[in-house]
Amino acid sequence: MSLLKKAVAECIGTFVLVFFACGVAAITGGSLVATALAFGLVIVAMAYSIGRISGCHINPAVSIAMLIAKKMTFVEFLVYVAAQLVGGILGAVAIFGIAKGAGMELAGNACNYFVHSVQVSYEGMRVTTKYVIDAPKIIASFCAEFILTFIFVYVIFNATSKKAAAPKLAGVIIGLTLTLVHLVGIGLTGTSVNPARSIATVVGDMIFNQKFDALAQVWLFIVAPLAGAIVAALVYKLLHKDDETAEASDAE
Repeated sequence: MSLLKKAVAECIGTFVLVFFACGVAAITGGSLVATALAFGLVIVAMAYSIGRISGCHINPAVSIAMLIAKKMTFVEFLVYVAAQLVGGILGAVAIFGIAKGAGMELAGNACNYFVHSVQVSYEGMRVTTKYVIDAPKIIASFCAEFILTFIFVYVIFNATSKKAAAPKLAGVIIGLTLTLVHLVGIGLTGTSVNPARSIATVVGDMIFNQKFDALAQVWLFIVAPLAGAIVAALVYKLLHKDDETAEASDAE
């Protein structure tokens, strides 16, 4: 399969993820069950649609894990991430733009935030709301995103392995895992585990709502998922070294 086709597939898949899943989060105000199911169902749908073309990463964290595991080249990694960012931003522009045209302002719940406290000050008739961030809360949010991404990516490696118990159900297993991840993570950070999804919604929020709150925080939702994914790849290689050797032998 050509790299161009893989890039197009990744672009489409990430577009669908942001348009539908982040769209559900924004439209419903971050409804726990609806949002978690939306993310999981999109992964299932895309896994069986573009999985045979690109592997259905639609997430830079998944791609960097595959790079670490030597399942893709560095050039492929760069192309995948670029395609994911383009697809994600187009998805955000589409859903935020359609909502704006319909007279709706999508809730910021589609974006990610640190666990934070709110400080309200009054100056005459003016009310100022300020989000107060401290180190323990940043660390807690980082740990949440790291752990959630680690689990998600580790399951991906096991579900897609040639030694997997039910390889044809890999898409369902991965989708259900992402649903579980969101059920836990939405109340903590809004759940990212995907830098492309976070960057895309920040862009959409800035363009159509002129809101910049999430911009200063998006770095954590890039760094923590990537770190979690890298560690997941290393742990998988360590614990499943025999499986990796067997797969390499079968390939030869």
